[in-house]
Amino acid sequence: MLIEGILIGLAAGVLVGLLGIGGGTVLVPALVYFLHMDQHLAQGTSLFVLIPPLGLGALVVYWRRRNVDLAAGILSAVGILLGADMGGRLAVHTNSRDLQGFFGLFMMLAAVILWRKAATQAPLPAGRDND
Repeated sequence: MLIEGILIGLAAGVLVGLLGIGGGTVLVPALVYFLHMDQHLAQGTSLFVLIPPLGLGALVVYWRRRNVDLAAGILSAVGILLGADMGGRLAVHTNSRDLQGFFGLFMMLAAVILWRKAATQAPLPAGRDND
């Protein structure tokens, strides 16, 4: 479990920094599949794991490149604190099978939305990257 836990954390960290995704989209399925955790335990563990590194890890890199909107970040953080409390209260009263289904449905919806948006965006001119 030690090696698997470190590898799961490493993969999640790389994807958080690379794609800006919430670590839970990687951690929760990995904890359920590889470490055979119950959905509730995986979600709670993911929340615990993400507190220290997510707050500073990739943020420093984005901050240095001036890719952080401080006002939007503060307002969103307040909303996340309130919403996470409400969501946690709902989740603990939902059975694990339904919770896992809701999580999977959310992941599929997010994939469809991102796929459609990418398909409708104009390509960048040749030789230009996103710097």
